[in-house]
Amino acid sequence: MIEKRGEYIFGRNSVREAIRSGEQIDRIYVMQDQSEGSIRELIMLARQNKIVITEVPRIKMDEMCADMGHDGKPGNHQGIIAQIPAFAYSEMDDIFELAQVRGEQPFIVILDSIQDPHNLGAIIRSAEALGAHGVIIGKRRSASLTTSAFKVSCGAAQYIPIVKVTNINHAIEELKKKNVWIAAADMDGQPLAGTNLTGAIALVIGGESEGVARLTRELCDMVVKIEMGGKTTSLNASCAASIMIYEKRRQDLLK
Repeated sequence: MIEKRGEYIFGRNSVREAIRSGEQIDRIYVMQDQSEGSIRELIMLARQNKIVITEVPRIKMDEMCADMGHDGKPGNHQGIIAQIPAFAYSEMDDIFELAQVRGEQPFIVILDSIQDPHNLGAIIRSAEALGAHGVIIGKRRSASLTTSAFKVSCGAAQYIPIVKVTNINHAIEELKKKNVWIAAADMDGQPLAGTNLTGAIALVIGGESEGVARLTRELCDMVVKIEMGGKTTSLNASCAASIMIYEKRRQDLLK
């Protein structure tokens, strides 16, 4: 039986069972300076399944399992904890199925290294409200659909496919093979309002600090920018995403 509480599975047997059963796992935490055979075996198993592994000190692991044991003591994590998503992710095909059901061209929002759960939740809310068919996030250096992110989305995550991929660039290449045009947000791009965003489009929104990664930007068919009228030269990631998503929606309605 898997021992879990909230968004964590802990204990060697429990984590092993979770990996082998195919349960969605965002990340595995391993206690620093551990070299036991069973831990090495689990690390190897996690890597084979392309699960992100992070080493943390024992005190951190005890905090993660606080009050999960008997008499208010930390749960017996045995040096390993798996973080599971608060909600199940969708598959790429679910996005295209939703577009087909609506009789529309696919409209997708791709988030490249959005690390703040509040930004993630806010973007999901805007994407769903303005008619997008799905949101794609990466496994590494990205916020997951935690309870916090879901709350900020105001439940919108229940109504739009959220897909977590191992590699954002590979996902973009897959979308291009399906005739989806890719537009990245960057201050060096062409004006957003003057760019044709109708048809099958994926908008790529970059992370809070670095924006869209260079290699990802080079894969895109076009780069667009939001023209600013004030002295402020940048916007919060969720604000920028909302403006871009709205402009795409506006153009489709005028078509």
